[in-house]
Amino acid sequence: MFSYKPLLKLLIDNDLSKTQFRLETGISMATLAKIGKDEYISMSTLDTICKYFDCKIEDVVKFINDDK
Repeated sequence: MFSYKPLLKLLIDNDLSKTQFRLETGISMATLAKIGKDEYISMSTLDTICKYFDCKIEDVVKFINDDK
């Protein structure tokens, strides 16, 4: 399972609202909702996010082993 908590922390650290982030990146409301639910988003969306923050993917997504 993947978690987008690191991305949500980036938003807070950069004093960005979800709406402002969405408008500045062009990410849809549906995709933003998926991020909030830790659901699948495309690699191209992850690429957009990483470019926006000039960061690595591990700064946006965290792997959680749920096979325990």
